[in-house]
Amino acid sequence: MNKLIATLIAGLFATAAFAQTPATAPAAPAAVKAEAKEVKTDAKATAKETKTAVKAEAKTAKVEAEAKKDVAVAKADEKADKADAHAKATKTKAKAHAKAEKAEAAAAPAPVVTK
Repeated sequence: MNKLIATLIAGLFATAAFAQTPATAPAAPAAVKAEAKEVKTDAKATAKETKTAVKAEAKTAKVEAEAKKDVAVAKADEKADKADAHAKATKTKAKAHAKAEKAEAAAAPAPVVTK
């Protein structure tokens, strides 16, 4: 009985070890090799097209970003120019008002002091 059990256990271990070894594949026929080569070529072409499209998209995005930046800078400059013009106009009005007051004061007769 012991020999029978030992044989069965040895057989199980042998089949387990045999099941784990990879089977060698037969040589691939020429048609399969040609098909694999065609698939590989198609994959390369697709990758190249995708890469070109991504580069073009990135370039477009960069140009758009630069255009937005230029618009923002132009708006900021316009705002600064407007503020400068407003400050200059306020200063000119203040000068004109002061000059008018000075002219009024000079044109007004001096009060006569009687004793």
